[in-house]
Amino acid sequence: MLLYDSVQKTKREFIPIEENKVSLYVCGPTVYDDAHLGHAKSALVFDLLSRVLRANGYEVTYARNITDIDDKIIKKAAEQNKSIKEITDYYTAAFHKEMEAIGVKRPDIEPKATESLDAMFEMINKLIAKGHAYTTKDGDVYFDTASDSEYLSLSKRHQDDDDKQERVTSSSFKKNQADFALWKSVKDTTTSFTSPYGQGRPGWHLECSAMIEKHLAKPNLPFAVDIHGGGADLLFPHHENEAAQTRCSANHALANYWVHNGFVNIDGEKMSKSLGNSFFLKDALREYDGEILRFYLLSTHYRSNFNFNTQDLTIAKKRLDKIYRLKKRLFDIPVNSEKTAFQAQLLEVLSDDMNVSSALALIDDMIATANETLDTVGKHKQLKKESVSNLTFIESILGFGVKNPFEYFQIGVDEETKEKIAQLIELRNEAKKEKDFTKSDAIRDEILAFGVSLMDTPNGTFWEKI
Repeated sequence: MLLYDSVQKTKREFIPIEENKVSLYVCGPTVYDDAHLGHAKSALVFDLLSRVLRANGYEVTYARNITDIDDKIIKKAAEQNKSIKEITDYYTAAFHKEMEAIGVKRPDIEPKATESLDAMFEMINKLIAKGHAYTTKDGDVYFDTASDSEYLSLSKRHQDDDDKQERVTSSSFKKNQADFALWKSVKDTTTSFTSPYGQGRPGWHLECSAMIEKHLAKPNLPFAVDIHGGGADLLFPHHENEAAQTRCSANHALANYWVHNGFVNIDGEKMSKSLGNSFFLKDALREYDGEILRFYLLSTHYRSNFNFNTQDLTIAKKRLDKIYRLKKRLFDIPVNSEKTAFQAQLLEVLSDDMNVSSALALIDDMIATANETLDTVGKHKQLKKESVSNLTFIESILGFGVKNPFEYFQIGVDEETKEKIAQLIELRNEAKKEKDFTKSDAIRDEILAFGVSLMDTPNGTFWEKI
């Protein structure tokens, strides 16, 4: 298996720290607002990575944090006259619901910042004891970047005085402009936590390092985790600072492999709340089915910037339709786990840094070949068995084709209309039994007026949206 390492800037053979075991940590959401398409893209990328790792036989422990301590959360709570917990609980639940809608599986571990304060204090204490952190006159604790000879080794950049290091106002007592907060003193007890350093809140960069040490790191190993991931915008300063904290407090580096996904653009413009084009996932889900969004957002390589537009999404849906057309054609064939050459090829290309373009090309070829053979040969039992097995494998590793194929082609029709169509189909069937074909034809025309097509099969009458 090969992964592109964002730090070494090359594809590397994946060799886990422990044989057959993989630890994967991904930076999760700050729960003060709805998830946008950038969150969706990142979550999908690492959902795919965890699936590919498991398909290769690895025992994966996947952790993704919830940041529920942040100035933006406090601001939102004040604006809405709600408690911080009400805000974080609401947006955490919304995040989970929307991730489920696009087929993202829950991580094995999902720690919250509010539940990890002891681990943060432990890391701060170690950094202070080793001379890598200091307290200021106003009660803040900062990481001393000058004390770390390897600082900036991750991002390979030169420090700029204007680089934004944190989400809170910097102290005038910092030793160096590049130093970043481990603990910020806050006198308001309603929005702060008790610590050995006084009332305050943890620095944003601290929580992930501390959570990794608490949940994933093991003694006497060279790295805390195998893979650390997130959006490309997190490489600096967030991941740079995480790596420094771990390197200077523990006897290991933070991660062996660094994996970052590209940005999402909206019609060619970088998605940004400041630009007013932050396309919330909940809005996209009102317009499009979650699986169609999943297929579309995963249809380009994860490291590339993704340009979201409705034209490409429509093209992507037609490609996904082909999977469901074949699935519908094989609907009466029992599911089986027969291994095929196609499955080995699909896993091989996905194991090459998640080469989804090649994977989709293989799927297109498999579907075309299966349809062509079934058209010419007809009853081909072995091909049908293999094709069903292939579709099942696609479902497990890519998350495509998970629905009942007949229901898939009814996406976009409201429940009331579905109920009316079902009633009319029943009336039509009764008319056909009574050989009242004039009535059955009239009912058929009434059904077609809903913008659907009818298919009479030995297993019953089915319909789909045109």
